Amino acid sequence: MNLYEHTIIARQDASPAELKQLTEKYSKIVEKNDGEVVKTENWGLLNLSYLIKKNRKGSYIHFKIKGHGKTIEQLEKNESLDKKLIRHLTVKVKKFDLDTNYFSKKDENEKTEKKEKNKS
Repeated sequence: MNLYEHTIIARQDASPAELKQLTEKYSKIVEKNDGEVVKTENWGLLNLSYLIKKNRKGSYIHFKIKGHGKTIEQLEKNESLDKKLIRHLTVKVKKFDLDTNYFSKKDENEKTEKKEKNKS
């Protein structure tokens, strides 16, 4: 099985309930096509670098997936038809970084670093 990092960007007006629904929908598609969602991260509402379909912001959801090429093919096919999504991107990786949370708030990261320094 191959390892993939997959990110989708939902419209900025999507409610938290809709985002949860999207996450569950695409997780089920992966599982139905013999794949496995290892980790899901909700990165929140972020600014886009440029306007995409008249949107300045988007809600990012990131998946770490184990699966075959057919799994990703079906996932992207369904996403291209979804009107709630602005963009999607899939990248094949050699191994997952499950420890680092790149989009967590800085305050949380600083607290974690201070705890680790105090242990030393």
